[in-house]
Amino acid sequence: MTHTPDITRPPKDLIDALKEIGAATVAGTLGHMGFRNPHMVGPVPQNRGKSIVGPALTLQFMPQRPDLFTEGEYADPETQLHRHVLYHVQEGDVVVVDARGDMSSGVFGDMMSTYFKGRGGAGIVIDGCMRDRPNVEKLDLPLWLRGWTPNYHVQTSIYPNAVNVPIACGGVTVIPGDIIVADDDGVVVLPVAMASKVIDESQKHHDWEEFSRVKLMEGGSLQRYYPLHDDARGEYEEWRKTNRLENRS
Repeated sequence: MTHTPDITRPPKDLIDALKEIGAATVAGTLGHMGFRNPHMVGPVPQNRGKSIVGPALTLQFMPQRPDLFTEGEYADPETQLHRHVLYHVQEGDVVVVDARGDMSSGVFGDMMSTYFKGRGGAGIVIDGCMRDRPNVEKLDLPLWLRGWTPNYHVQTSIYPNAVNVPIACGGVTVIPGDIIVADDDGVVVLPVAMASKVIDESQKHHDWEEFSRVKLMEGGSLQRYYPLHDDARGEYEEWRKTNRLENRS
């Protein structure tokens, strides 16, 4: 029997707090903390307006090699590791796949995606492709992919090699259990150990940015209001007293 490890999921309060923060703010905050590029380059949103936050289940693909992989091994469905990552899915999880940027292998299709949704998965991120687009789109799953193909997952040049191991997806290292934040700007990887500080710093940024947005719409000075100049901080604090931000937890 094939055995694959599960992940350690981050506390739910971290996930809930991050749902109020966009990928751009998380990425910018991480950048100031030394994680310069947490953004996956390659996977792009397939259904605009979707946003997800959840822990990463990982799936790693490797190039096919005749002494390590033959199509015959996949006559038994239970040897197909792309199935096994889905067996671990709990409500709110995100499946993240290093498919090596391959544009000719459909990692998941209609039935696998239906199973994923039935398990309560939050979304799927693939540095590669999926298949069965017409039926998958009916599921309305949040997806970030490079594209689509009619081919199945091992039809051409790659094969699934490992589940819930460190991977590289879109040029970013993803450790199983990392927090994935994704929206129309793209996909960001947030290490759990950095999450609390990111939440605190992002909240501060969000609050003064709301004030700055109001002032800029009124024709205020860009030099004064973005980023918020020290000379405008008193004005900002007064504004907060009469706005909902003052009492927000």
